[in-house]
Amino acid sequence: MRVLLVEDESRLAETVRRGLVAEGFVVDVEHNGSDGLAAAATGDFDVVMLDIMLPGLSGYQVLRELRTRQVWTPVLMLSAKDGEYDLADAFDIGADDYLTKPFSFVVLVARLRALLRRGAPERPTVLTAGSLSLDPARRRVTRGQTVLTLTPREYGVLAFLLRNKGAVVTKSEILRACGTRTMKVTTTSSRSTSAICGARSTHHSGS
Repeated sequence: MRVLLVEDESRLAETVRRGLVAEGFVVDVEHNGSDGLAAAATGDFDVVMLDIMLPGLSGYQVLRELRTRQVWTPVLMLSAKDGEYDLADAFDIGADDYLTKPFSFVVLVARLRALLRRGAPERPTVLTAGSLSLDPARRRVTRGQTVLTLTPREYGVLAFLLRNKGAVVTKSEILRACGTRTMKVTTTSSRSTSAICGARSTHHSGS
């Protein structure tokens, strides 16, 4: 189980590295975005742990470039930011999970093992499920010919579910993607997103 940790805080990186090695992981560490991208782009890792605030290239830039190059290695984003827009941006670009600093080491190991169990299936440019489509590049969601409008939280969770289509995900994983601890289920008039954190959808006029 080979993990790449891209983290500019040297003391934190070394603490995490030692802990993961003790758990049986093989860990490589890079301290800036440019070197992190070069290492991750080789595709030699089972999971990439990627801090958002990095010198050189930000974690967002590294992740976007990896997905552009069709490197689908699972990526766990690390950040002190915990806002729903931060979560939505990370999942929109292609993150597989998101962990807020400071974090529990026990939870970190559990998240990594969950990503390893899922693996890294190749992902299409446009994510689909039946007549529902999500285009990350254009940030556009449609059901059939109808364009849907979602909140950032709804969009992030929908992207998470579509990226993990065919895999079993837990309620807690969905709630983390939603950026909340509770889930409210509603039915929308378009019936396009009936159980995505109180998802709602509206039709664009003229669509």
